[in-house]
Amino acid sequence: MFDLSTMGLSELADRLGALPDGLRIALAEKAESMAAALYAQVVDDNLDGGLLNARSGALRASIQVDVQVQDSGVDAEIFSNGDTPYAAILEFGGKTSAHEILPDKARVLSFLMNGKRVFARRIQHPGSNFAPRFYLRSALDDQVDTITNGLRAAVEDVAAGLGESS
Repeated sequence: MFDLSTMGLSELADRLGALPDGLRIALAEKAESMAAALYAQVVDDNLDGGLLNARSGALRASIQVDVQVQDSGVDAEIFSNGDTPYAAILEFGGKTSAHEILPDKARVLSFLMNGKRVFARRIQHPGSNFAPRFYLRSALDDQVDTITNGLRAAVEDVAAGLGESS
């Protein structure tokens, strides 16, 4: 006959049961700090002359960070909130369709062409091609190793803490 007894089984169960919460908290804290660093690179570098020059600041103001902590894990997003219709075409590139431009605040349009002031009631714009500028993706590409190593370190710290409490 084989008899097995364990000592400290309830303590071990408590420690293993605490792992998901401790890990989730550690990952959430790390995700918050890394998302803030990623946001800073997008807003302070990429959208302030690094990749694009700010004109109105609307695109920069539309950049948001959202970190969600759920039972299944931690999600961090950095995105444009949709207030700037040109955010996607600047990130991914694309083509605008030909369209007519009409005055909305005056009876005619006024602009400079070849150094001379020109007036027109309407203009037929031929459309534009935009190369991708990757103001979001490039920041992630720059920081992917830091993010990966940071998340790995958070997991290792939690695992090391479990080993120390035995």
